[in-house]
Amino acid sequence: MTPHQIALFVAAHWVAMVSPGPAVVATMQRAFARGRAATLPYALGLAFGASLWCIFALAGLTVLFHLVPALFYGLKIVGAAYLLWLAWRIWRGAGDALPPAAPGTALRRGFLGGVALNLSNPKPALFFSAVVLSIFPGALTGGQQAAIYALALANELAFYTLLTLVLSLPRVRGVYLAAKRRIDRVTAVALGALGLGLAASR
Repeated sequence: MTPHQIALFVAAHWVAMVSPGPAVVATMQRAFARGRAATLPYALGLAFGASLWCIFALAGLTVLFHLVPALFYGLKIVGAAYLLWLAWRIWRGAGDALPPAAPGTALRRGFLGGVALNLSNPKPALFFSAVVLSIFPGALTGGQQAAIYALALANELAFYTLLTLVLSLPRVRGVYLAAKRRIDRVTAVALGALGLGLAASR
């Protein structure tokens, strides 16, 4: 592993993360609605869940997807259903008042919810496999695989933490509170469209 390869991996990963997707949309809505303290555990769960796909890719899960296409399609359908369920919940609660600050148990549920959301979409496994194979050709040692995973996890943690901190700023939240119903409805439609797109994609 050279510094050039590491820089390429980090750059490609950040480009992929900033592309709007279900996790980014969900983080936006949660940070707007619940603030930093309630969203950070969710963001950490998103980061950890996304990093698991890097482990799966390094372990050869994409090979299994190619050998058993039904497994990949089945995971996509489950993920799409989960995104549609989230969209329905956000749409239904668009007119509700904001919930109170989350207690400890809710914070734990927030972390697990983040993990579940990023595990609901198997496409990152394909991304990580493609990037690893193109940037790090040839066999990787256990130490090199651990280093790649550490880089992926650090990137995910930095991205979702930064996104949460920015979106939960008082001025940003004030804009959301002034137009909560409309923003929640747009968020729900976006998540629903992403869910349908996941189900229909090949």
